[in-house]
Parts: sequence; structure tokens; C-alpha cells
Amino acid sequence: MIAIDLGSNTLRVLVYDCMKKKQVFAYEKVVKTADKLAENGIINDEAIQRIIVALKEVQKQVNFSTRVHAVSTQAMRSASNAKEVLKKIKTKTGVNFNIILGEEEARLTLLAVKNRLEKLHYASSTFVLIDIGGGSTELIFQYASKIISKSFPIGIVTIAQKYNSLDSIQKALAQEMLAMQMFCAETYAINGKLQAFVATAGTPTTVAAMKLGQEHACYDASKINGTLLELEELDFYLEKLLSMSFEKREQAVGTGRS
Repeated sequence: MIAIDLGSNTLRVLVYDCMKKKQVFAYEKVVKTADKLAENGIINDEAIQRIIVALKEVQKQVNFSTRVHAVSTQAMRSASNAKEVLKKIKTKTGVNFNIILGEEEARLTLLAVKNRLEKLHYASSTFVLIDIGGGSTELIFQYASKIISKSFPIGIVTIAQKYNSLDSIQKALAQEMLAMQMFCAETYAINGKLQAFVATAGTPTTVAAMKLGQEHACYDASKINGTLLELEELDFYLEKLLSMSFEKREQAVGTGRS
């Protein structure tokens, strides 16, 4: 099975042997799908070309004629030219992307995280899960007998494009996150609090990698998964990243991520 995830910032491809239950190929590239999307409301030609080039790069190693599940998320959900873009990508590469809703994105993320937690022998079956993407953030509350989730159209790419400096981001962040905070408060008020907090996607894994002394070029997901992070560590590594030069940040977190 081949799974392809076209996010607002990154394209990911995974080939999985379902019979042997193991990963046989993985690919990740920053394609900046949502570049200038907040400004123009469309996926621009440069972004389309980056996506096509990346997919053709993968096709040198992977046969896309086998079963492919390809999904696109917030960037395509919000772009006015999404249908035309995906049609062009299909014509050039043969890959047919489906635009999934935020709720479906949350469901799939939860399935993947629960699978990983089981392999890590994580004891708790209830937790709050946050998935910080490029164009959206999903909050998922896994209670013993129910799942409550919501997708918010705010992510690292959309925030970076909307505000032109770190100072303006910090000043606006509380307002941008207000809807999330209200959703959390309402969910807790009705259903009770959950003690465990799980984070997925590039932001928390970058912090985990820094804690373990891994630069992006030496990234080892098997060591990152299950890393425990304290709130104080999030602040510490944020300050550390901010104090680095642009070149050092790229070395630490990867090209196109700084």
C-alpha cells in the first residue's frame, strides 16, 4: 500500500507492506503548498511545480500503479483553485488526490497515534491529542467511551504568512488561539479533564529531536516516538531556536522549516 499526504507545507509518501506489517519506503519533502495562499487564495504555479517534481522524484523508486491512497488537507480545502490544481497534478503524475475534511484528518491522525502508542506500550487509553500542521491544527479528545475532535484553520504556515515578524505573531497568538481555548474549556466542562497530552507532527518532533541531540539530517523517528517533553522544555528550545542564525536553524530543523 502507498500512502501520500499532501500537507500545507510538506509532501509525505509511505510504502507499507501490509502482509509483513512493515514500512518499506518513506519520503518527505517541503513543497510549500500553501505558499502565498493566505495572500492570494490560490495554490500558485511554483507550488504546483514543486509538488509535481517531488512526486516524480518518488516515482523513480516507487511504482504508483499499485494501490495508492493520496489525500490533501487544509491548503486544498481553502484554495479556490484546488480542483484545477489536483487535476493538473493527476495529469502530470497519475496521482489522484482526495481532499479530506478536517474531521477525517483528525480521525486518521488518531488512528495512527493510537497504533503507535500501543507499540510503545503506553498505559493510558484516554488523552488529548494535538496535531499542529502547516495550515490547520486538530484537537482530539480521546475519552473512554467517546471521541471529540475539531479542526481549526490555523497552522505554522498560515501564521507565518499572516504576520511579518515574530513580535507580531506573539502579540496576535492569544487571539488566534481563542477558538481552540474555548473548545477545550467547553469539552472539559461537559466531559471532564484528561491528564495525558500527546502531540504529533513536525513541531513537537523537532523539539524532541533537539532534546535528543538529533539534527534534521540524522533524524531517527524510532528514537523520537515516545519522547516525553516538559512544558519548560518547550520554552527552552523555542528560545534556543530564536537565538540561532538562520543557517543553524536550517541545520537543526531542516530546509524550508526555519
